[in-house]
Amino acid sequence: MEKEAKIYVAGHRGMVGSAIVRELRQQGYNNIVTRTSKELDLRNQQLVDDFFAVEAPDYVFLAAAKVGGIVANNDHPADFMYDNMIMEMNVIHAAWKNNCKKLLFLGSSCIYPKLAPQPMKENCLLTSSLEQTNEAYALAKISGLKYCEYLNRQYGTDYISVMPTNLYGPNDNYHPTHSHVLPSLIRKFHEAKINNQASVLCWGDGSPLREFMYVDDLANLCVFLMNNYSGNETVNAGTGEEISIKDLANLIAEIVEYKGQIVWDNSKPNGTPRKLLDISKIKKMGWTHKTTLRDGIIKAYQDFLTNPMRANR
Repeated sequence: MEKEAKIYVAGHRGMVGSAIVRELRQQGYNNIVTRTSKELDLRNQQLVDDFFAVEAPDYVFLAAAKVGGIVANNDHPADFMYDNMIMEMNVIHAAWKNNCKKLLFLGSSCIYPKLAPQPMKENCLLTSSLEQTNEAYALAKISGLKYCEYLNRQYGTDYISVMPTNLYGPNDNYHPTHSHVLPSLIRKFHEAKINNQASVLCWGDGSPLREFMYVDDLANLCVFLMNNYSGNETVNAGTGEEISIKDLANLIAEIVEYKGQIVWDNSKPNGTPRKLLDISKIKKMGWTHKTTLRDGIIKAYQDFLTNPMRANR
């Protein structure tokens, strides 16, 4: 990407989009175009077409998405499928119509089968059934990455897709039921500490293994890939390291300084038993993450404490 190029970051107020904006500015890219959801409803095709016709961005980072944890995905599958599919299709299509040089589409590791061989390679996509609790979201993301692939094949575009593992960091969503596991645990343990609760109840049995990536590391990788990768196959974005939910809860409790008991509710779903990405592709390109899980959680907890709007939503 040329330093003076016009770059549109869709979803710039979210956790991923805001991290990409920070990374771009840090690397000297200052011609950045953004719109809030109130200024531009990405679900409205005409508005999106008009925006691209006027702004004509050279590069697009598509980080806009409707996201949530197990409860939100399980309770509102139609909303997750519709909002995500129509947003991404509108943006990708408008980028193609207006001769965007390159687009990076951000998906999620939930696109891979529930029982995919571990660690999950990019080519295991669509080889077996998805995890049902977030199937709607996964199907929308699969559609987005496939649309990029088909445009590349049919029209010779240079659109790439990145599939991150579980993300966390500044500007995360700490909602008690609609957030992902790591920020949800930060809030749970913090509130238990200040309310002197004797115990904290966590879902499942704590056995599932998960991989977590600090969002600023992902942003650095996205800019790296925009400058160094082209291809139809998606790119896994992760750390190559995993931790059990039980050990994660213990680590967060330690960082938050919660001294009570952690109780596990075995009647609640665990979700996918293991989700570890094969990151050999980005390793071969010479990229590696910089933030350890402990350091990242410390930073995330500070964000929770100092960003009241995020902490209260």
